[in-house]
Amino acid sequence: MKRILFMGLIVGLTISCTTKANEVQEKESDKLENDTLTILQTADIHGQIFPHDELFWEDGKIKFKRLGGLAHMKTLFETERQKNPDGTLILDGGDLIQGSAVAALSKGSAFSPIIKNMNYDFLIPGNWEVVYGKKTMLDVLNAYETPVVAANMYDDKTEEHLFPPYFIKEMKGKKIGFISYNDPEIPVRQNPSFSKGIRFNKIHDNLQILIDKLKDEEGVDVLFVVSHIGISKQYNLANHPSFERVDYILGNDTHERIRQPLKGEYSKITEPGAFASFVGKLELIFDGNEIVKENYELMEVDPKKYPADKELAQIIDKAVEPYHKEINEVLGYTTTPLYRYFVVENPMDNFITDAMREKTGVDISFSNGFRFSPPLDPSQYKNGKAEITRAYLWNMLPVNEYVKTGKATGKQINDWLEQELHNVFAKNPEERFGGWLVRFSGMELKFNAQKQKGERIVSITVGGEPLRLDKEYSISACRREGEPDHMMCRMPNAIDPEIHDYTVHDVLAEYLKENENIAPEIDGRAKALDLGENVLSQLPGTNYQFH
Repeated sequence: MKRILFMGLIVGLTISCTTKANEVQEKESDKLENDTLTILQTADIHGQIFPHDELFWEDGKIKFKRLGGLAHMKTLFETERQKNPDGTLILDGGDLIQGSAVAALSKGSAFSPIIKNMNYDFLIPGNWEVVYGKKTMLDVLNAYETPVVAANMYDDKTEEHLFPPYFIKEMKGKKIGFISYNDPEIPVRQNPSFSKGIRFNKIHDNLQILIDKLKDEEGVDVLFVVSHIGISKQYNLANHPSFERVDYILGNDTHERIRQPLKGEYSKITEPGAFASFVGKLELIFDGNEIVKENYELMEVDPKKYPADKELAQIIDKAVEPYHKEINEVLGYTTTPLYRYFVVENPMDNFITDAMREKTGVDISFSNGFRFSPPLDPSQYKNGKAEITRAYLWNMLPVNEYVKTGKATGKQINDWLEQELHNVFAKNPEERFGGWLVRFSGMELKFNAQKQKGERIVSITVGGEPLRLDKEYSISACRREGEPDHMMCRMPNAIDPEIHDYTVHDVLAEYLKENENIAPEIDGRAKALDLGENVLSQLPGTNYQFH
């Protein structure tokens, strides 16, 4: 009898202890949930509405995967919100409404109902939001019915902010603040006419004032700077003493896929890829008002994992329908992948500049170097040929400019290339200028990226012959509306410039009609002798790699 009573006591104690342990565990779990804030960040969507090919660099090889789609991204948003309904905030870092056929043909207006339905907490403008002019930009962004934030964009006549300079939200008893900055070099990076009527101040003009206001007057517990200035300059900011009280820089612009936040001396930096293919997820876990743990994940927008949100899919279908016939016209095919992710040379730009040179008959054709456009992978097609549609022309070249030809001396070309190389590879991030190396056809360039300014070029050949400094060469490039006629792809003082009555899209469509199946490849026309064969990013001083 005593043994039975004793065993009953043990069982009772065990059940009691287990129950208490479970209660403690549940309380700790509740506390963890109550003290966790989730920040979801997108960036550089560039008008990409539907799933598309994405390029990955894995085990020293290029691999492709199907990702993206705004209706699929919304499902990801809602899935994450359900995990932490009172503690989730979603933002976009700019360059949202430009970069696709639907964006260009609607001047961004097709995106107003789409973005409104995605339920962002706030957005910031990027360097391309200005592409349709000041009034159109304001009309489109205001139609989102979502806060838009920018601390350094002003009306050039009234001197008033175009948008509020910061955004504050209280979640779970925590105040989080966001100061936003667009690229102050937009009037130079973009066609000058795009941003007419807008003044852009430098970041440090009002940064300290706003930091003090949010930390001291508003009492924010966590402070973010959301910037659209590119990874090099963002990393530079993270090492600047003025960022001592900034917890995170949520970076945008250069399409970098940062999978673990980069650590500067004062702040940490993220950047969540591009084209609606990725979402950056930052979890902040608090004890009181102190962050005790941080988790970060670069999430893939996998259409198989996140089915399309039905409501948004219907809104998208309605927005796209007026342009459906035009954008789906098939112009030709490629039997090799088209992509534009490498710093030095890409097959997509070789195709564009080769077509330009064939049309104009010049010695050298130039095009700006940037990371626009999702890739196109022929391997997913049964016949090994990928369709190049009119929509894809807009992906590759989202501003359809008229073609410009002229002449330049070998010395002009040499000096200009030295500057373009410095824009990409300058050791001082403040001297870097948006984009990768300029693209070209008809010329071969060998250089050392890590040399000093003005000393990088090793050799230039044109038509198989060494460049002669005293010789005039015929050249072609795109006209940029608002710049002087003598400017050619940022090269000043071109000789006898002429603007033609056909656009770059006209040239590519004609080339594809004459060469129905194209097969562009990297052929070594540009070569960095000190960087290796495959350079996907440039961020000295870190171990970051794009993959």
